[in-house]
Amino acid sequence: MTTLQRPPRRYDYLDHGASIYVDSFATIRREASFESVPADAEKLAVRMIHGSGQVDLVPDLVVHPRLVSAARTALSTGAPILTDARMVAMGITAGRLPAENAVLCFLGDERVPSLAAEWSTTRTAAAVSLWEPHLAGAVVAIGNAPTALFHLMEMLIAGAPRPAAIVGIPVGFIGAAESKEALASLHEDHGIDIPFVTVRGRRGGSAMASSAVNALAQEAE
Repeated sequence: MTTLQRPPRRYDYLDHGASIYVDSFATIRREASFESVPADAEKLAVRMIHGSGQVDLVPDLVVHPRLVSAARTALSTGAPILTDARMVAMGITAGRLPAENAVLCFLGDERVPSLAAEWSTTRTAAAVSLWEPHLAGAVVAIGNAPTALFHLMEMLIAGAPRPAAIVGIPVGFIGAAESKEALASLHEDHGIDIPFVTVRGRRGGSAMASSAVNALAQEAE
């Protein structure tokens, strides 16, 4: 059996895991301002910055005033987490979940390809329709596909069960900014008041979405 050896150290860098974690959060708090987010959402913003490396994120954050309380209550009582992509699901830290919450992604379901073809939409959007039996009181996390967020909102407008909270931060150049603006105005435009967090513009992604869920799962940083 070969004995592994660390290579000769040639760079000056911090390599103690716990210290990296502490210093990362200290750097974020030193370089970012959180005055524009609700007081109980500061740790949410910190984790989203940590997941993206973008300290200029906060001005683009839109956080519903009841997001943190609604999501925490839902998760503490066992609500499932519905994700648009496996990358989002894999980024959610199981140890932070308060009630061994199920993390569900239906993108690989055998029904998805035919639904997408029938509806002339993306597979990610078609998979969102399979959320319906699990949707009432769930926490939704969309980090990849703008079509998934648009499809979810169309379901809600059509009368689908309402989730407890929506993390709606798909990334991209086509439809991402527009889908997030639609989420931010969902209450004003359609009378549907669901707590949410989103990021205006093109930014978003799986790491940011899963970081948001991890922050919402518990108060501890």
